[in-house]
Amino acid sequence: MGIKTTQKQVDDWIQNHGVRYFNELTNMAQLTEEVGEVARIIARRYGEQSEKESDKSKDLGEELADVLFVTLCLANQTGVDLQAAFDKKLEIKTKRDHDRHHNNKKLQ
Repeated sequence: MGIKTTQKQVDDWIQNHGVRYFNELTNMAQLTEEVGEVARIIARRYGEQSEKESDKSKDLGEELADVLFVTLCLANQTGVDLQAAFDKKLEIKTKRDHDRHHNNKKLQ
């Protein structure tokens, strides 16, 4: 499924199950909260902090999906075609970073 299709799926969900989109500032705060939940799992599960018993049942995929959902909401409500933006960004990164990463001794 492409990003454009997923954006429409989120918009359809909002129209059918939500009352409306939260405003952009509320969604930005929500996105920050969701990214924090991802960071907590990564820090404790893959980093040096010990994982609390209450965090062991947290699903990283579910938390990443929350980040994606809110990101898609923000794109929808601000008129961003995220597929076009992603394609453009990938092209820029490909041109800019291909040789740089291959020549980075730290990555070898």
